[in-house]
Amino acid sequence: MLAAAASCAVVAWVAVLWFTLPDVSGLAKKNPKTTALIEQRRAEAAADGRRFAPRQRWTTLDRVSPRLVHAVIVSEDAKFFGHEGFDWEAIRDAAERGVEQGHFSRGGSTITQQLAKNLYLGTERTLSRKVKEALLAVKLEQSLSKRRILALYLNVAEWAPGTFGVEAASRRWFGCSASELSTAQAAILASMLPAPRKAALGPAPRWLARRARRCVGRLRSAGRIDASDQAWARVEVDRLLAGESGLDEEPPKDDDSPRRGDPPSSSDAVANGREPPTTDADLVPVSDAAASQPAQDR
Repeated sequence: MLAAAASCAVVAWVAVLWFTLPDVSGLAKKNPKTTALIEQRRAEAAADGRRFAPRQRWTTLDRVSPRLVHAVIVSEDAKFFGHEGFDWEAIRDAAERGVEQGHFSRGGSTITQQLAKNLYLGTERTLSRKVKEALLAVKLEQSLSKRRILALYLNVAEWAPGTFGVEAASRRWFGCSASELSTAQAAILASMLPAPRKAALGPAPRWLARRARRCVGRLRSAGRIDASDQAWARVEVDRLLAGESGLDEEPPKDDDSPRRGDPPSSSDAVANGREPPTTDADLVPVSDAAASQPAQDR
């Protein structure tokens, strides 16, 4: 009897939450003026007596390098185009790791869930916030296309203290536009997302180096880059993480790589590890190449 009453109370609470949480449908055509995370950082700075001037420059998905888009997906949410807001296998794995380690850390959250948190909830770690995050993720998936969710996420994610969005992050860390990111730069930026305020270059912390190298490998495994791109990216990742820049060294020899001195591709845009702007075709999952294309982000 008590169990039934408790279940009814939980259902009622969730129902009330659903109707009191924000209507997200307006995000389909309009960018938010601010986010819960930005306002949280503003409040934290004020409490510490620090000045807070967030750097954020909105950009459209077609002005972001496909390499960055792919790097974020393989690092943060490999099944993004195949789920409806939740990756149940990743959630289960994260829960099992938490039980083994005796504490629950970041893990299992999809890009949609992270977007819900950044937009509306901030970083508070409570059961109530996780429930709200889940409900908001459902609302986002129901109201927005995958492409729009991805565009919003890339524009509001935190990439350094006071730096939000991929365009500001690209300029902050590498002095270039998001459309000009190389494979290595994209892998490093994607790898910063779990702990952006602890990231650094020259030298980089070990966790960032491990994640960036793993990201390059995942891009290759997913078929997003070829063996030649992977070889160049490995060299550049190591140089950037050591505080250097440039691609004036030959990549390590690889059986599938072109002969020494040949560019990785006949396209000038790809020759330095860069690609043309992101299009709908770029976002089709490798395993679903024949599937219908995602909707426009605007």
